[in-house]
Amino acid sequence: MGKHEVARRAVFLDRDGVLNLPVVRDGQPHPPTSVEDFRLYDDVADGCARLKSAGFLLVVMTNQPDVGRGTQTREVIEAMHVKLQSALPSLDRVEICYHAGEHYGEPCDCRKPRPGLILRAAAELKIDLCGSYVIGDRWRDIDCARAAGCRAIFIARGYKERLRETPDFTVGNFRDAVNALLADTVI
Repeated sequence: MGKHEVARRAVFLDRDGVLNLPVVRDGQPHPPTSVEDFRLYDDVADGCARLKSAGFLLVVMTNQPDVGRGTQTREVIEAMHVKLQSALPSLDRVEICYHAGEHYGEPCDCRKPRPGLILRAAAELKIDLCGSYVIGDRWRDIDCARAAGCRAIFIARGYKERLRETPDFTVGNFRDAVNALLADTVI
């Protein structure tokens, strides 16, 4: 950073299960398959507006491996993101990993829990990671926060999976995540 540039704080937001309702099958969350099925949680618009008012950049970070697996198209994902950004004009950026993962022969540095999505946004937007947060609903999000040096807020949605790292806060919904984050940042 140059002499006069100030590092900014951000909230990195997982998409499915944090901003929009996932499709839960056998206790595991999955992304919606169509734009019509892409619906935001009721508390998200207000929560994002509150975070933006508090001076945070808002960056969505999402794994969309179904594209790499050939079961979803980039066009549908991009249409969902147009709908997302239209509903949430306070978003500054959407970072996406389309890779299917190493067991599909697609290793990358951006698929959560790796921190590539966060690191790319941080470099381009001059984000102070130590002063930033990740809000997620899965172990991958919390591990990603730790790998990037961010504080982690976990929304417990009751999925059949265990956390590997301990989050800074565990809450039940997006509104509570925003409240915990804003209370944590009070000076």
